[in-house]
Amino acid sequence: MSARHPLVSVVDDDESMRESLPDLINELGYRVKVFSSAQEFLASDSVGNTGCLLLDVGMPGMTGPQLAQELVRLGRFIPIVFITAKKDNTVRPSLMRLGAVECLFKPFSDTELRDALNLALR
Repeated sequence: MSARHPLVSVVDDDESMRESLPDLINELGYRVKVFSSAQEFLASDSVGNTGCLLLDVGMPGMTGPQLAQELVRLGRFIPIVFITAKKDNTVRPSLMRLGAVECLFKPFSDTELRDALNLALR
């Protein structure tokens, strides 16, 4: 992984997120790869190269929190910024207990994303 341009891997089943986030993440100075599922990410060669994981909470099959737990089980400690459309008072604290660096609620601003990625990759 290039320290100057870390890789941000986006895992989200929402096609519109996978299409819109790469340009913004590139503009923020990071390389980016997108994946439509946790399984697709786990099967990729990006697991070992990812500097930060931008991870959707609710996905079919393996959820974002389940992927986070699987990465720990595999000994892969990747900073995670969770993204979710579910806004209730219990979501953020439970994700932070899983070791998340940040949790962003959709729709989030460019500034919120930049700040979360900077926090995760510092």
